[in-house]
Amino acid sequence: MEHTKLSEAEQLKSSKAKVGISACLLGQKVRYDGGHKGSDFCQHALHEFVDYLPLCPEVGIGMTVPRPTIRLERGGQDEVRAVVPKTGQDVTDELSAFADRYRDKIAQLSGYILCAKSPSCGMERVRVYEPGEKHNVKEGMGIFAQRLQQLEPALPMEEDGRLNDPLLRENFVARLFVYAEWKALNKPVSKKDLYQFHTRHKLLLLAHDQPLYRELGRLLGDLSELTSAFADDYILKVMNALKGPASKRDHTNVLQHVQGYFKNDLSAIERQELADIILQYRQGLEPLSAPLTLIKHYLRLFPKPYLLGQSYFQPYPNELRLRYGL
Repeated sequence: MEHTKLSEAEQLKSSKAKVGISACLLGQKVRYDGGHKGSDFCQHALHEFVDYLPLCPEVGIGMTVPRPTIRLERGGQDEVRAVVPKTGQDVTDELSAFADRYRDKIAQLSGYILCAKSPSCGMERVRVYEPGEKHNVKEGMGIFAQRLQQLEPALPMEEDGRLNDPLLRENFVARLFVYAEWKALNKPVSKKDLYQFHTRHKLLLLAHDQPLYRELGRLLGDLSELTSAFADDYILKVMNALKGPASKRDHTNVLQHVQGYFKNDLSAIERQELADIILQYRQGLEPLSAPLTLIKHYLRLFPKPYLLGQSYFQPYPNELRLRYGL
């Protein structure tokens, strides 16, 4: 089926993505001190477009609210354990097993938002202590988060604190909706669906990782038989390609590439206007939404089936307003 309308991205609003989230970020009072870390973005802006699976691993393994704190400590052979300093209780295996308990539900998710710095949920720079000491280094990963990554390596994951950064927030939400589209495909994935999925996201991939974009193109061009192993490797490569926010330079490259599609449709003045606004974006004088708005205008006047099907122009609902500050 050929994509023929920009408005097809609006379908994302009626088909909600499933997102796992640390329960405290939704205002649930499950933290060790009986409080929460309610996230305005998660509770309000994003909430309209996703269905949440709120989990608290520490409460899930039977710990009380409030409760003694746990922390990551070094064990033998460079092993890191989750320990309750007050009692010496080791809860590493329980926190890891909690992820396995929800494995079927986690497999249905399109993204996961985790509580930063948590010894169970932190994605990065979690404090790791020497046993019985206060000395620590910020180099750990929460036990539950680590197991989550092992179970679903392609799953987009982000921390609440990092979502305050406009670039990281936009990038995570874009990945979330791309992965939701992949999850919505019939399984096992057919070659037709795979090629259509790849075609739809070509410009988005080009904006994020040109070498991997070219590698994926070669892999699909050489594909003779589609196996489940190939499909798993493909989507992992796609999600890895999208993991880093696109730079102004990369966006400019894509915008100038798109500009070429209109060379026979626009007047000299219109071509110059589009070139100027792309350059102004590159120089930081205009947001990304400025050249995109003008390109969408020209797409309505001069429809290009390939461009109309590209997720790059609307990777998530416009109401999230994530590109206004980019």
